[in-house]
Amino acid sequence: MDRVCVIGAGSSGIAACQVLSARGIEYDCYETGSEIGGNWRYLNDNGMSSAYRSLHINTSRQMMEFKSFPMSSRLPAYPSHFQIAEYFDDFVKHHGFRDRIRFRTEVVSVSVASGGYSVTTRDRDTGAESSVSYGSVIVASGHHWSPRLPEPAFPGSFSGEETHAHFYKTPERFAGKKVLVLGIGNSACDIAVESSRVSARTFLAMRRGAHIMPKYLFGMPTDHLTTSPLARFAPAWLQALSLRAMLRLARGKLSSYGLPEPSHAILAAHPTVSDDLLTRLGHGDITVKPNIARLDGTGVVFADGSREDVDVIVYCTGYKVDFPFLDAAAFPAVSSADNEVSLYRRVVDPAHPGLYFLGLIQPLGAIMPLAEAQSEWIADLVSGVAALPPVPEMKAEIASYRESLRSRYVKSKRHTLEVDFLGYQRELAAERKAGAARR
Repeated sequence: MDRVCVIGAGSSGIAACQVLSARGIEYDCYETGSEIGGNWRYLNDNGMSSAYRSLHINTSRQMMEFKSFPMSSRLPAYPSHFQIAEYFDDFVKHHGFRDRIRFRTEVVSVSVASGGYSVTTRDRDTGAESSVSYGSVIVASGHHWSPRLPEPAFPGSFSGEETHAHFYKTPERFAGKKVLVLGIGNSACDIAVESSRVSARTFLAMRRGAHIMPKYLFGMPTDHLTTSPLARFAPAWLQALSLRAMLRLARGKLSSYGLPEPSHAILAAHPTVSDDLLTRLGHGDITVKPNIARLDGTGVVFADGSREDVDVIVYCTGYKVDFPFLDAAAFPAVSSADNEVSLYRRVVDPAHPGLYFLGLIQPLGAIMPLAEAQSEWIADLVSGVAALPPVPEMKAEIASYRESLRSRYVKSKRHTLEVDFLGYQRELAAERKAGAARR
């Protein structure tokens, strides 16, 4: 077994470290920041965290916890980012590998070398660079840190402030201002709700409607219903029908709150989870608008022809899949401008043996348990317990996955990495079994 390089000590990176440690596989982990936790470390000095002050998880703790280290039952059903970061600290301490992580060390390049990869790192304190050869590289640097602004940019010009949700931390900066939030995802709803409590006026604009899911249904976390023993074996159409019926019973029609009714099926887009948005809409504290048509000096003109003066525009328009340490020409499988990646089972680059991508998925559920399962499969491959299929077979699986995305999800750069939580768990389990048989 060759030594492994793990890039990043966020939620996915520490999952890889735990599995590699348990298997006795030698590795080095490089983390740009001073602490573990990645996106869940508020004000992380790695400069890449998108966490805002009030952030809480949108999946229940039972869905998010690592199998190797369950969360304490003393935690609430939906912990804050502070509690999640503390849980990650406890996870690393419990498994005893913090000393294997090289903090404040940035990976600046990964290139193909004889028998593996050459990884160049830079010490953030001294600026010194060094290169080490590895047989395998696990990229666990996340995909929610490189902001994507509207593409193409809206015509016209705007004299006020424009920012991205990535840079939002607290609502005080919006006090007394007219705020326009663009988007209908989780961050957009949270920011619109928070800003509406201090702003002079808050607008929420969107290209299309979305299904708004509460965190609780019938007194229990909503994802407990969608992952119940019955739901685990129900076909996707039946799951969608049941969930739609429950939502209609619990909160009625979205148009009653001023939101456009979504034109897509309930599981055809990444869910938006909010308990507060509908109440703020009902109070009249947030005004719904269609998409922006053009910027107009001190204001914005919308697709319906209406115009509003605004002071701040917050673009909640998602993130780019970005790996600045990988040359785009050398690694085209993960360098698409449209966020499409060409990875076998969402992990393996067929053209580069020994290069693995961890947590590069957008599940209908939590990433952490899936990253843990991915790590187990990667450890199988690194240790020789399992083998990959021939390259043509891997490419065929990638093509099949892309076709399934096109047939199920709304066409969007947001839906190029989607996986079904339960289905993907079964997929990885089947792949591990098949890989062992190939070996």
